[in-house]
Amino acid sequence: MNENEIAREIVDVAYKIHISLGPDLLESVYESVMTHEFSKRGLTFKRQQPIPIVYENLYLEEGFRADFLVENKVIIELKSVEAIAPVHKKQLLTFLRLSNKHLGLLINFNVELIKNGITRIVNNL
Repeated sequence: MNENEIAREIVDVAYKIHISLGPDLLESVYESVMTHEFSKRGLTFKRQQPIPIVYENLYLEEGFRADFLVENKVIIELKSVEAIAPVHKKQLLTFLRLSNKHLGLLINFNVELIKNGITRIVNNL
């Protein structure tokens, strides 16, 4: 699957979860349910994937953690906040750059319609 096909699956999962559970739950709840849905669909993923930082000759594994890396191609950052701040988008773009990935999805479940809570972030795609 390419990045866009994977993203379609992820958006479908987010939609299904949001319809079923609604907004206003903790991010950890959505993360756990997404894990279940990804497994059911046969998607390979890593949860709380470390994003190392390489600076000059220094390699720091304890840099950051992405909520999900799906099919080793798409990074997902989950939120359950009143509003997405510009720093959330910049954070995901930094994850994409550091991991040399091209597509990320920022998903905020604390919205009335999930389509308004999904933002695509691209890095040289």
